[in-house]
Amino acid sequence: MNNDKKLQLFDGALPVEQITNAWYDEFRNSNYGAIITFVGVVRDEDGIEGLSFDIYEPILNSWFEAWQKKANEHNAIVLMAHSRGDVLNHTSSYIAAVCSPKRRVALELIDEFVEDFKKSAPIWKYDIKNKVRVYAQERSTKIQGAGILN
Repeated sequence: MNNDKKLQLFDGALPVEQITNAWYDEFRNSNYGAIITFVGVVRDEDGIEGLSFDIYEPILNSWFEAWQKKANEHNAIVLMAHSRGDVLNHTSSYIAAVCSPKRRVALELIDEFVEDFKKSAPIWKYDIKNKVRVYAQERSTKIQGAGILN
């Protein structure tokens, strides 16, 4: 699988079963002892109808490539799918996975990857309220090195 398929972007909610089944089919015979996935689901809270996402792909690609190199140092790979645009409650906007020969490596990397994603990925989140996008500033974090965009 090339890097283009390791990082996948979709318009709207993610087809979870299609993505995770494709990853499993792709890597189950690759001698990985662990394939660990994390599926993020949009929660119904604070009166929102869903979330909406904008992505700055050049920085996302660089961030993801750095993670791929880190995973490769442990003979592992990372996989990720994320939504662009609107994602309604109780559907998925984010899936991450780590494939590794060793379960401990996969468990540790998936935790680090998901946490760093929340902190560092160039994805802007909006609440959808009354069919209008409202920037979710209180749940956003500054991107390191963003300069005047902070």
